[in-house]
This record gives sequence, C-alpha cells and structure tokens, in this order.
Amino acid sequence: PSRYSLRHPRSRLAWIRPAMWLPAVVMLGLLGGLWQWAAQRMPYLLPPLGAVGGTLTRNPGYYLRNAGITLEESLAGLGISFVAAFLLAVVISEVPLVRRAVMPIAVVLNVTPLVAIAPALVVAFGFGNAPKIIITALICFFAILINTATGLRAVPAPVLQVYRTMNASRLEILLHLRVPHALPYLFAALRIVTPLSVIGAVVAELSASGASGGLGTVISNASSMNQLAVVYAAIGALAAMGCALMLVIITTERRALHWHESSVDRT
Repeated sequence: PSRYSLRHPRSRLAWIRPAMWLPAVVMLGLLGGLWQWAAQRMPYLLPPLGAVGGTLTRNPGYYLRNAGITLEESLAGLGISFVAAFLLAVVISEVPLVRRAVMPIAVVLNVTPLVAIAPALVVAFGFGNAPKIIITALICFFAILINTATGLRAVPAPVLQVYRTMNASRLEILLHLRVPHALPYLFAALRIVTPLSVIGAVVAELSASGASGGLGTVISNASSMNQLAVVYAAIGALAAMGCALMLVIITTERRALHWHESSVDRT
C-alpha cells in the first residue's frame, strides 16, 4: 500500500486504525486491573492507582520541579558522554596504538560498580549536580564508545578501496564515509543509553548523600516515610520522562537515517 494509505504501517494517520492502538489499550487495562487487585491484597507493597494519581494532581509542581532537576542531570551526563565517546571513538578508529591503550581501560571502567564511587565524587565535587552528572556520563560512556567505534571501522572494504583509489584524504573518508556509516550504530547506542541516563541520574541521586532535589531524592525521602503513593508517582514520572526521551531519539533517527536501508519502505 501507498505510504499515505491508512494501511501502511508508517502512515501518519495509521494510528486511527484500532489495530494500531487497541492492543496497547487492552494491555494497559489488564495491567491496571491487576495492579488494583494486588493493591487490595498487598497494600504494604502497592498503593491504589487512585492514590498515585491523587498525589500527582494535588501537587504537580513538586514533581515537575524535581523531574526538571533529574532531566537536567540526565541530559548533561548524556551530552558529555556523547561528545567524549564520539571523539575518542574517532581517535581509536584512526590510530590502532591508541585503541590498544584505551580499550582495556574502557572495559575496566564499564565493569566497575560506579555507585561505589559516588561518595568519593561527593567528597571531591560537593553536594551539587556535578557528582550526579559525572556518574550519569560514566554509565552512558562505554556503550556509545563501542558502538561508534564499531560503526566507524565497519565500512565495507570495496567502498573504502574506491575512496582510496580516488585519492581521498583520511579526513574526507572520515567525514563522507565512516561517520555516515556509523550513524545507525550511534543511534542504536543512543536507544540504549538514553534510558540509562535517566536511571544513572536517579541512582546518583539515591547514592550521593546530601542530594537536594530530583526524583531520586523524592523516592528516597518518601520511602523513609513509607509514602508508597509518592514513591510510585515519582516512578511514573520517571517512566514518562524516559518514554519522551526515547520518542525524541526515534523521531530524530527516522529523519537522520531516511536514506538507510532500515528506513526504506517495505510493501
């Protein structure tokens, strides 16, 4: 079918079809019913959905303010890790000696429990946002580095040989061949690390003592006072934030990779 037909899965109007939205609505309804059933039998574990919605509607500014703090930490850490990992990936893809020196350290950093160093970061950088941004950046760094480096080096040999026979410089090969070829790998990494950036910011807020704001702090304070509705309201806000960020990444990917085979319309 035509891309502009309602039957086409990528049509802008395809969402009107019940088959596109009805399964999700049914699943949400089933999960909501299961939640309410569990809340009646285990009130110490799950609050009723009405209580969660009530705390959100009674004080939306409180959650929005703290969500803004967490979002700021998440985006700052993600941005720093993206720039640093991309630049380092370019270097290690062009200089084998640097790759052999850096990759073992990157692997060690990836397997290090970063939560354990949060108190040391608080001592070094104080109780502001800096320790949380650093932890978030470290959590996101490895996946971006590996995927980008793989994409930069995965250029087909025949295509690379054509560029070299045309006397293209290393910079021209990098800009016109390696970077475009690495974009699908880079967006795949962003799909992974974007939710991780939110998780990293929350973990940093939970583990860095003295945090003054953020949804992680809301969860920690509410848990200590046994306010389950507030805890799950903050978790719901985090889920909504993660979904919104993923939607931005997916939309950007579709526009940036419209030429790639993964975006070609299939009938």
